[in-house]
Amino acid sequence: MVGSSHEALHRIFQKDPALLTRALQRVLHIPFPEPKEIAALNVDLTEIEPVERRVDTLLRAETEEGTYLLVVESQGKADDRKRGSWPYYLSYLYEKYRCEPVLIVITQSSATAKWASRPIRLGFPGWDSLTVRPLVLGPDNVPVIADERQAERDVPLAVLSAMTHGRGPQAPAILESLAAALRTIDPDSAAVFVQFVDSCLADPQAKQMWRDLMTAIQYFWRHPLAEQVRAEGRAEGKAEMIIQILEWRDIPVPDTVRERVNACTDLDQLEVWAQRAVHATDAAELFAAE
Repeated sequence: MVGSSHEALHRIFQKDPALLTRALQRVLHIPFPEPKEIAALNVDLTEIEPVERRVDTLLRAETEEGTYLLVVESQGKADDRKRGSWPYYLSYLYEKYRCEPVLIVITQSSATAKWASRPIRLGFPGWDSLTVRPLVLGPDNVPVIADERQAERDVPLAVLSAMTHGRGPQAPAILESLAAALRTIDPDSAAVFVQFVDSCLADPQAKQMWRDLMTAIQYFWRHPLAEQVRAEGRAEGKAEMIIQILEWRDIPVPDTVRERVNACTDLDQLEVWAQRAVHATDAAELFAAE
């Protein structure tokens, strides 16, 4: 089950590795050679010493020009720690596999995309001992696919479009086009793509619209993976109700309580908390005897 936009943004390339090279070629206009074969690799870069390092997604692309490692990092916001970790990833992977690593960063934020695209230069002024230049996919270059026929021609790219642009006035056309296109592919793949999009929609109205569209596709929505998405929706609604009950009763809700309730996906546990919320005199009483 995909639980966050961070996970969905890079796992879509595990689901359809060829989408990544198409994005490099068509979105970033990078002349990356056409792969003959693409394989997913172990993302664990941990050394013998107890220091754990993991990339988000790692693919190996075999091309006529050689073998490349495609390192995909999902980035929600600027993080100066990446100035050290990204060069490390690339150096370590080159040493381990002896083939060229390529860093691709994917984000839903224009500001983060601008930050991530800046070269990382290590050395002294006028002389760089090491330079890292990430390739960045984000809302400023991933195409907006709001046409049903265009979505059908490349469903994974349409999914990436919805994940990247699923907010604002363009969202309805994007989501409706994708919903129609999902009917043209096998239900198992469609179920996985639905989760990716659902995880990335931060706008509550867009998320509800997406779930309504998916509910309408009955044959698809019966899939077990779709049932998990539906259960998450019920849990989310129950958590909101608990917070509202406390607020209606003028009981202050600390951030720690709000975060714990919102993070819970156990419907039985949420029901217990909802019953306690009706009688509680303090928000902390939700978790009594736990």
